[in-house]
Amino acid sequence: MEENLLNQNQDIQAVDIEESIKTSYLDYSMSVIVGRALPDVRDGLKPVHRRILYAMNNLGVGSRSPYMKSARIVGETMGKYHPHGNLAIYDALVRMAQKFSMRYPTVDGQGNFGSIDGDGAAAERYTEARMTNLTEEILRDIEKDTVDFIPNYDDRETEPDVLPSRVPNLLLNGSSGIAVGMATNIPPHSLDELIDGLLLVLENKNATLEEVMQYIKGPDFPTGGIIFGKKGIIEAYRTGRGRVKLRAKTHIEKKPNKDVIVVDELPYQTNKARLIEQIAELVKEKQIEGISEVRDESDKDGIRVVIELKRDAMSDIVLNNLFKSTTMESTFGVIMLAINNKEPKVFNLIELLKLFLNHRKTVIIRRTIFDLEKARARAHILEGLKIALDNIDEVIELIKNSADTPSAREGLVAKFGLSELQANAILDMRLSKLTGLEREKLEAELAELMAEIARLDEILKSETLLEKLIKDELLEIKNKFKVPRITEIVDDYDDIDIEDLIPNENMVVTITHRGYIKRVPSKQYEKQKRGGKGKVAVTTYDDDFIESFFTSNTHDTLMFVTDRGQLYWLKVYKIPEGSRTAKGKAVVNLIQLQPDEKIKAIIPTTAATLIAANQNSNSPNALTPTRLTAVMTSSTAAADAHAGTEGNQY
Repeated sequence: MEENLLNQNQDIQAVDIEESIKTSYLDYSMSVIVGRALPDVRDGLKPVHRRILYAMNNLGVGSRSPYMKSARIVGETMGKYHPHGNLAIYDALVRMAQKFSMRYPTVDGQGNFGSIDGDGAAAERYTEARMTNLTEEILRDIEKDTVDFIPNYDDRETEPDVLPSRVPNLLLNGSSGIAVGMATNIPPHSLDELIDGLLLVLENKNATLEEVMQYIKGPDFPTGGIIFGKKGIIEAYRTGRGRVKLRAKTHIEKKPNKDVIVVDELPYQTNKARLIEQIAELVKEKQIEGISEVRDESDKDGIRVVIELKRDAMSDIVLNNLFKSTTMESTFGVIMLAINNKEPKVFNLIELLKLFLNHRKTVIIRRTIFDLEKARARAHILEGLKIALDNIDEVIELIKNSADTPSAREGLVAKFGLSELQANAILDMRLSKLTGLEREKLEAELAELMAEIARLDEILKSETLLEKLIKDELLEIKNKFKVPRITEIVDDYDDIDIEDLIPNENMVVTITHRGYIKRVPSKQYEKQKRGGKGKVAVTTYDDDFIESFFTSNTHDTLMFVTDRGQLYWLKVYKIPEGSRTAKGKAVVNLIQLQPDEKIKAIIPTTAATLIAANQNSNSPNALTPTRLTAVMTSSTAAADAHAGTEGNQY
């Protein structure tokens, strides 16, 4: 007993617990980084996606094959290659089939695979799937020893370490994932633009980012939308990190007495149902004014979210508030992190393009070697058959006089200098091969094989031919999957102003004693000839009357001075436009007055006046008494020139 205890004590080793935990955590981190969360820079796939596609390939579920139950595909993947829960595998398969998640889906799904409203997919036993045409290009030539195979989790099967991928899938469909201490978020792109960029880098190894961006304009999201500004794109392509601003694509429909905002496309990864709820909540809380109704009219043909406005609401202002307050405007943070040589790294755009081209070069070289060896092996057999046909009488005589097959094989090898493979082929040859037609076919096949061997051998010796082959295959992919860009790119986000969308027109602004304000185009007050009956300017309550009436331009600014010494600014175009007889809108809904705060003076001010006042003040953000005096003085003169009367100021 004591001897056993002594032996056990000798096996115990002292371990630093801190170092042990560090080592274990690092091992776990690298396992998550390499084996789960991040895509490979070559085929753009995470292990789960690669295993799903390889399992579908083994099951023969091609783009022209009948659909197969998703449960069958998930079971094949889980049982042979991916020893994790079926829900994780099915979720990955579902996303690969969603057109609103993938720019070019890699799975063709049949059944309920979820929606942009956040609805989940049906259970795997109900849905069916198969590969898309694009997926077949990702797996093409995998049987030709183009990639390395590694043992699966239990060493009973083998799986590809990477897929051959004829398409630049990493940038094409993008990728997102969170690992330990790092994350990736690569946006999708247009296939046409990517291939044009690859061809440029292939022809010019020193191509600059500016030259590449002549072809690759920016991300192309599956839900469309508008990208505002190229600064974030350029930064992301240059450093591997950047921020891209996205907006929904909308248009305005005119209806009698009101406008309707229609949302046609949403920013990437925006939940449509949640967006509608968000708008409704903001309207209910009166954080956004001017909306009377929001409804979803989307169907199989596309997205259509209808936002009906009130009669006095300005569509441009409401739309601007929606962009500011809802997910109709969002930011996509780009982190182009991927695995290369089992190590994670952030890459810039040109590095990713070059790494994909290097992958294609490796795949084509390995495929060429495979085809060359196969062609040489077949040519070797045909050469032996040709020797036999040229000496058919002697061959037949030798075989007849041989005691058994091994002795016949030895005789053929010894007499005609054949290899054992050639001798076996001769012994297996049918008598029908002795006909003249079969002989011609054999000679033609041999000649064709020799030409193919010469061509393949030349490819391996010539870098120019190798690059030409890469170029031809890329152009073939481009022509086969030609799809126009769907995400619009606007050059300068910072230069876009709501005023750029509003014409600078003359307006008549009226304000009543009870604080109702409106603007009316001045052309509605045209001159009348003698005998005219006049026109009603405004409809008011019995205890209300017009206190201020002046003309101004839509781009001008109104300055409201209150009895508490506060000054509020309001652009003229933000005042609701109404008819001549309309009462107008309460000014408290346009500027945030305090309870019982009264407006004592209204000063119409042009942009030039404000700029001049800014220049007279050391603090451009503070309205000093001197500056207010300067503004009021110049504004009064401007108001007099507009209205022709001194009754506009208080």
